[in-house]
Amino acid sequence: MEYSLKFKVDVHAWVLMTNHVHILCTPRFSNGVSLMMQSLGRRYVPYFNKKYNRSGTLWEGRYKTCLIQEEKYLMELYRYIELNPVRAKITNDPANYLWSSYQINGLGKVSKLCSPHPLYLRLGDNKFDRLKAYREIFRSHVDGPLLHDIREALNKSMALGSERFKLEVETLTGRRVMEGKRGRPIKIHPN
Repeated sequence: MEYSLKFKVDVHAWVLMTNHVHILCTPRFSNGVSLMMQSLGRRYVPYFNKKYNRSGTLWEGRYKTCLIQEEKYLMELYRYIELNPVRAKITNDPANYLWSSYQINGLGKVSKLCSPHPLYLRLGDNKFDRLKAYREIFRSHVDGPLLHDIREALNKSMALGSERFKLEVETLTGRRVMEGKRGRPIKIHPN
């Protein structure tokens, strides 16, 4: 929580798994997530290594980020993240998994770390209605093409959204957020 406050990153959902972590967050400044993750690594890795009498890195590589189209995918990512222990067959109910934000977002447990996203707040006029609506969303699992699209965007650090959204992001940032065509570029030879 210290670094989310320090770098002004609102954390909406998370899950801590045995071999990876997912965090759904909104930075209030352009490099907030990067600074938060760097600081977490600098602090946690030495602590972990000392506690378990080991050395070296804990993670296989750099963290991966994915920009999302909120209106279309935000609530899907809440589900993707908090249903991770169910997909991994650790539990049948996300409410039973202590290392995720589901108990906060779906059951009303109090936490200083979790900041509700405005779209989450629109689920209901009051806390009771929001919690009930949130639990309803979890009646279905994230699977099929949606699961593939989320994993693809996360693994390749691409944007998750409509083609129009991706084009707008590319135009605004000057960075590629869609996967390019495979293969070598076609060479055009002048006559």
